[in-house]
Amino acid sequence: MKNRKLLKLSYIIDETSRWAGAVGAFASIALALLIVYDATMRYAFHEGSVALQELEWHLFDVLFLLGLAYALKHDKHVRVDILYVRFSPRFKEWVRVATMLLFVIPLGLLVVWFSWDFTLQSFIQHEGSPDPGGLCCRYVIKSFVIVAFGLLILQAVSETIKAFYRLEELKEEGRR
Repeated sequence: MKNRKLLKLSYIIDETSRWAGAVGAFASIALALLIVYDATMRYAFHEGSVALQELEWHLFDVLFLLGLAYALKHDKHVRVDILYVRFSPRFKEWVRVATMLLFVIPLGLLVVWFSWDFTLQSFIQHEGSPDPGGLCCRYVIKSFVIVAFGLLILQAVSETIKAFYRLEELKEEGRR
């Protein structure tokens, strides 16, 4: 019963990461179209826009930040596969648990902790671009750091739950 509740929580977190990845994918399409438009306007018509260039940076930030949890969910993160492929399935799951609990979650918590005041100050000041013609509301993009690393922490929790579940399965298989 307890495992089912944890697996349901893991499923909900995975779906949240999937939606974040979809938003990131949409940002990549919007970014590509915006770059084509911006480059065309600059080189063909000698017209540029600071706001469009800043929007490109913001879309890239969204794409990268929301892709963190999505990449972890789909096991597309950086790992030393030269060593990892030689491990037994049981040891791989223990490595996964250890990396989530000792590295990913603490790093995510540190980033959220140190970003909190930085983002809050930006909200209080209604920070915008320092450049003339730039975008307002810079605090919105800064808040994506907290959201993204919050999602990364949640996805690490989900991966830990799934790793413990797979360890249970391996234990059951060993008994048969």
